[in-house]
Amino acid sequence: MQSLLVLGRQPALGLAELESLYGAGKVRPVGDKVAVVDIDPCRLAFDRLGGSVKFCKVLSTLQTTDWRQIEQFLTDTSPEHSRRMPEGKMQLGLSAIGLDVRPERLQATGLSLKKAIRKTGRSVRLIPNKAVELNTAQVMHNRLTGPNGWELVFIRDDEQTIISQTVEVQDIESYTRRDRGRPKRDTRVGMLPPKLAQIIINLAAGQLPQDKLESICDIPAGEPVPKPLLNKNILDPFCGTGVIIQEALLMGYSAYGSDLDQRMVDYSTHNITSWLRDWYDFKTVTGIEKADATAASWNAFPPIDFVASETYLGRPFTVLPKPEILAQTVADCNLIIKKFLQNIHGQLKPGTRLCLAVPAWQIGPDRFKHLPLVDRISDLGYNRVNFEHASGNDLLYYRANQVVARELLVITRK
Repeated sequence: MQSLLVLGRQPALGLAELESLYGAGKVRPVGDKVAVVDIDPCRLAFDRLGGSVKFCKVLSTLQTTDWRQIEQFLTDTSPEHSRRMPEGKMQLGLSAIGLDVRPERLQATGLSLKKAIRKTGRSVRLIPNKAVELNTAQVMHNRLTGPNGWELVFIRDDEQTIISQTVEVQDIESYTRRDRGRPKRDTRVGMLPPKLAQIIINLAAGQLPQDKLESICDIPAGEPVPKPLLNKNILDPFCGTGVIIQEALLMGYSAYGSDLDQRMVDYSTHNITSWLRDWYDFKTVTGIEKADATAASWNAFPPIDFVASETYLGRPFTVLPKPEILAQTVADCNLIIKKFLQNIHGQLKPGTRLCLAVPAWQIGPDRFKHLPLVDRISDLGYNRVNFEHASGNDLLYYRANQVVARELLVITRK
């Protein structure tokens, strides 16, 4: 069986994340925003994926992209499917990606399916299409992933159409709680979204162990994870308010951190040892200390299996600064991150993987100024990880009007 993922706002991040976890050979991009993963849906840990917004199982593939033929297939097969669903009112939704169909036509198709299904004697509620894709909130609010929910997602795959059914969508309520619900936050130092923290961790950790897949999938994100489920230690040397540590613990890793700012150490400690444990009945022990990442020794922590961190991002510009100010900011960030990489190099085993969110500055629409060290990472004793399905230059997290972007640098210690 195959799993299908609808990727997030920056699809390259989701593709790299899937490739990192499951291997390039099991991942196939479909169009600009979808990936098919050659893995049983029961073994895909969707709640751990920050870069995918919708998780579907593949039902069928049609050798056509003609909507009339697709509609006829649905009209013929939907009544039989509805008979296999539990009793009660059925919730029906349709989404299309990459196909030449307008919301009005989707709505008309939905009404035709509703009519065909009602002939079997069951009641159906159709979710209206204001756009060709139903969003996460619509899927959740209308319980389309519940026992009587049925969202069909149609994806153009060259001259074929993949028909899939939504199994799960990103739990936006859980993400909001793990972000805005944390008691210690500081907007002045930037707010790392939990889903981006998940991506950073997954890019750093690499492939999931096959013997752990089923047990991982049985534990939804946000639920207590028995330690040591994955038996790996993650270090965040710029831990800030502790978002990466929080997400790593929830994903089943042992996590440790440090920060130069004592206030951030206090914030992280409170968020992890008080709020996280109280909210999730969490028992995992962690260590957080004050330390300068450019000179610190982490020998007091358990051996480092991988490093995941949002590094120093420099000044939080709201508008593009003057060239001389930007140049100085770039130089300052480059120096700090370079010193950190030089310092930690000798504390890592060869082959240790790191994923660092480093700054990149948007100097025009989708045009970026990168840290100089990115192109000279080999000189610092590291190799950059190359992804088959995503370019390293595209691993950027940002919004259209945002000056300071986060570039995800995935490297290994030589």
